[in-house]
This record gives sequence, C-alpha cells and structure tokens, in this order.
Amino acid sequence: MPTALVTGATGLVGTHVAQRLRKDGWDVRALVRDPTHAGALTHIGVQLATGDILEPTSFASAARGCDVIVHTAAAVTARGGWEAFRRPNIDGTRNAIVAAADAKARLVHVSSVAVYGNSGRYAAPGQRTGEDTVLPPIRDDAFYARSKRESEELVLQAHRDGRVWATAVRPDVVYGRHDRQFVPRMARLLQRGFAPLIGDGSSTLAIVHAENVADGIVRAAVSDVAGGRAYNLANDHDVTVAEFFRLAGVGLDIELRMLRIPFGLAKGALGAFKLIAPMFLGSQFNAVTSASLDFMSRDNPFTSERARRELGWSPPVRPEIGVPDAFRWWRTHH
Repeated sequence: MPTALVTGATGLVGTHVAQRLRKDGWDVRALVRDPTHAGALTHIGVQLATGDILEPTSFASAARGCDVIVHTAAAVTARGGWEAFRRPNIDGTRNAIVAAADAKARLVHVSSVAVYGNSGRYAAPGQRTGEDTVLPPIRDDAFYARSKRESEELVLQAHRDGRVWATAVRPDVVYGRHDRQFVPRMARLLQRGFAPLIGDGSSTLAIVHAENVADGIVRAAVSDVAGGRAYNLANDHDVTVAEFFRLAGVGLDIELRMLRIPFGLAKGALGAFKLIAPMFLGSQFNAVTSASLDFMSRDNPFTSERARRELGWSPPVRPEIGVPDAFRWWRTHH
C-alpha cells in the first residue's frame, strides 16, 4: 500500500487530498504544527506527524518512507509584506524538495494560476490560457503571485536537475467544504439577500471544486508522464456568475434578488474607489479590486485540456452539486 505525506492537510485542498487518498486505499501522513487541530484527519485514519514546513528536520522525518509528498501548504493571504509570503511559499517549498529527494519520493507541488499574473492570464479573444503560455513579468507588490511563480520554478528546476521527480498543478479559485476564504466571503455578502451581477451575469467564473483538484493531484502523482510538467486544474465545469449565485442561494436557503450593475458603472465606481482606498488600505488594494472586477465580469480564461489529455482528469463534482453543498456546509458550521 503506497504512503503519501500531505502538507497543509488541515486546509481546503489538503483536506480533500487526504480524503481522496484514503478513499483510494493509501496510507496518509499529515505534517501538522498542532495535532489538537487535526481531529478530522485522524477520524479518517490519517497519521499525524508534528512539524513545520519551515523546519527541515521535522519535514524530512515526516517524509521518511513515503512514496509521494503532496505539498499544499502555502500562505495565500498574509500580513507583513513580501517576507510573509516568501518564507512559507518559497523556503517551505525548498524544504519540500529536500525532503522528497532524501525520501526518494515523488513531489506534487500545488501551485496556482497566479503564476500567469493578473493581466497575463487573459489571452487574445477566442483563445484560452494554457501551460505553454509565456509567463509575463509580475509586479513587485504582487507578493502571492511572485512567491508561487518562484516556488513552482524551484520545483520544476529540481526535476530538470534530476534531484527529484516532481510535477506542479495550478488551480484557480478553489471552493468546497472546509473553505475558509472564497465561500465565507461570498456567503456573508449574499446573506443580505442580494447578489450583484456585473452586466448580465453570463461570464463564467474561474473557480474549481476542491474534490476535483484533489482528483487531478492524485492522478498527477501516479502518472509517469507528469514528471517535470505543470497542469492547469482551472476549469472543471463552466458555471456563470448568475448560476453560481442561484446555486449559492440554494445552499444558504435564501431566495436571492439579482442586482444588475452595468459594467461601465462598476468600472467607474471602482476607479473612484481606487483613488480613495490607498489613503486607508494601502496601494496594494488597487490590484486586488481590479482583479476582482475581471473575475466577476470576464470569462474563465484558462484551459485544463492538458490535464484531461495527459492525466485523464475527469472532474467528478459538478457545480449544481458542489456549489450548494459548499454553502450549505458553511451555513451549518458558521
């Protein structure tokens, strides 16, 4: 029976990876800082290894005897500037490479579509952004994107150098049970009974269900062809903004009223907000608000065709099931 070590196993993606591996019959270890917060993992038979991705000795000890390391741990939102992202996302990944090399284990690195940058992800009309898309420069203050770009390159370079067998997957916005970011933010907004639609709400969202990401990760781990490759796991099933809100309302048990906002008005209001926001929130908020407008008004720009073709990725959870379930879970637990 193969053994996998999962970092970040108490997070959204890590939880679903651990569940999927156990379902497939794997022995699973989780590298956790505080075992008292990992009761849900022990309940499904996951062995806990106390340690930290920034502590090489405990990381290497947890990896010993493992066939695969799935490295999901990362700082997604953090205060403290570049250092707050660099240490966990880059130094932590360096330690994952060393631990995998010492254990002679395969390394699956969970990267992000953030490597494409906020503007670089949108290809020419009629085209989708794939893994062969040239990666443009990233702004210095785009700390998360920079850290994911650099950490992914470390992993793929280690594979090219023969230090370790490694692959990387690039999800976009992940949702599902145990979500601490996207679903809670949206749920708090929608609880007021209104759903803001920019335009007619027909654009497709750049989201992917956590179970579908876990499916792609496990397939990458056992596919020889995946070595040295990166895979977008970024469009499992198309869902429009309007349909997403409707399904979220089902999960929240709320009949939502759609509030239509013309794109020009939304863009103008954003421009006014961006003049004021730096006084209170700092200049880094500008990029976030612009990206948010694109997210809500432009089609999902990514293609995951390589994962479907090479890994046989066939995402099992459809939005009409996954979206209500994610919001129902949030409502039950919050």
